[in-house]
Amino acid sequence: MDQDDNSRRNFLVLGVTGVGAAILTACGTKSAANSPSTSNSNGNSATADEKKPQPDAREVTAVEDLMREHGILRRALLVYSETAMRLRKNPADVSTAALQKTAKLFRTFGEDYHEKKLEEAYIFPRIKEKSADSEAARYVDILIAQHNRGRELTELIISATNGAKMSANATEFANMLDAFTRMYQHHAAREDTIIFPAWKELVTSDEYDELNDKFEDIEHEQFGADGFEDAVKQISEIEASLNLADIAQFTAPASSAK
Repeated sequence: MDQDDNSRRNFLVLGVTGVGAAILTACGTKSAANSPSTSNSNGNSATADEKKPQPDAREVTAVEDLMREHGILRRALLVYSETAMRLRKNPADVSTAALQKTAKLFRTFGEDYHEKKLEEAYIFPRIKEKSADSEAARYVDILIAQHNRGRELTELIISATNGAKMSANATEFANMLDAFTRMYQHHAAREDTIIFPAWKELVTSDEYDELNDKFEDIEHEQFGADGFEDAVKQISEIEASLNLADIAQFTAPASSAK
């Protein structure tokens, strides 16, 4: 075989090899594209699960919802504390209308919704059932008793503020408001730091996701819209009517204590 024949044969072999390599490369590329593992923008592999739509990080979860509702109730308690101080200084300076609006907000948003529909229906029973010997479970009966006492005091506040003037003894009423505030501040602090975290540990991730939606549904059923936003609006208007809206006035003065 002469040199020209050898050259032609080598050319054909290389050509066939090149075509085969191209086909294999194309198949490999197609296979990679159809694989459940692909590369992300950083060059790292991402599984199919990682590519699923992730929950919106801005979504309000169940525990966050419970704690921000406590924020509304704490603002109502600040109105009670301010009212107690004004009652001791000058009972005529107390707005019965603003105080009654605060008590009714505490009842509808705090007692009828937050306490009865959420805590007493979903939080406390799970803790008692699944964690009976825990620190959290030992609080439950006390917290329920405090819910009941709070409802009694809310009824007293509403009854005493039906007229243009306070119908109760100013000093006794101020003491009652202080007692209510003290009770609920301790109450909410234990729920935020012990009860809610313990409850969250007792539900699965799937249950927690379902309860996020369930709590939102209950809120809409109770208020017809966004109950939290409406409650914020109501308490803000009450604060403004009592000149409490500007929180700069409550900044603690520099201390001279040594």
